[in-house]
Amino acid sequence: MAPREAGQRIGLVPTMGAFHEGHLTLFRTAVAECDLVVVSLFVNPTQFGPGEDLARYPRDEAGDARLAEEVGVDLLFAPSVEEMYLPGFTTGVDVGELGTVLEGAVRPGHFRGVATVCVRFFGIVGPAVAYFGRKDAQQVAVIKRVVGDLAIPLRIRPVPTVRDADGLALSSRNAYLSAVERRRALALPHALEAGATAWHAGGGADGATAAARAVLDAAHDISVDYVAVADLDGITLASAIRVGSTRLIDNVLLSEEAT
Repeated sequence: MAPREAGQRIGLVPTMGAFHEGHLTLFRTAVAECDLVVVSLFVNPTQFGPGEDLARYPRDEAGDARLAEEVGVDLLFAPSVEEMYLPGFTTGVDVGELGTVLEGAVRPGHFRGVATVCVRFFGIVGPAVAYFGRKDAQQVAVIKRVVGDLAIPLRIRPVPTVRDADGLALSSRNAYLSAVERRRALALPHALEAGATAWHAGGGADGATAAARAVLDAAHDISVDYVAVADLDGITLASAIRVGSTRLIDNVLLSEEAT
């Protein structure tokens, strides 16, 4: 009998591979809450724009398979591009205004690619719940909107950001950073911490943004794509920076998370 027919609760964790402790936390959460856990591993070309890092995005399918098995994942689903986007594939999911601001403004079309591939995975796997890390807070908000608008019978389960001891949010792209660049990148979590402190001291969105921006402006050899307060499944201070050739995003939740 198929898992769904047997009444089993299926959990899905969509990923692009290059697993780190952030991914493993998602997997462990899913294993604890579901009867059967599927992890998708797919570097999705439609969410990368021209000149982005599609070709060099970290890949280690053998290592990823080992880690997934160690934490109790039942199935690692690693389709090819040709399997995900069949000949003649033209359908896309337009996520509206939410997909055009912050990350969407810097990376036009990014969230169309994210939403489209996630809906494909939802249809293929048929999960009861899908797990996403809050490091990508705008992605969480976009996917929740898509699931609600399209009446997909699925719960989206955000999981808090996992950080290294120095505060840097775990990301597959951290592997691009040299030791010097990694030290520079710490300006991002420091800025978000300063912004959160200003918010909780009564500074509001303007105060939080100004405090975060001041830390980033004082940092050396980084560039800032944006710093902003937005409702991303809860009021969130979000920022994106570039350190050398590496682009990093991070955020901090300022209010209670939506459920």
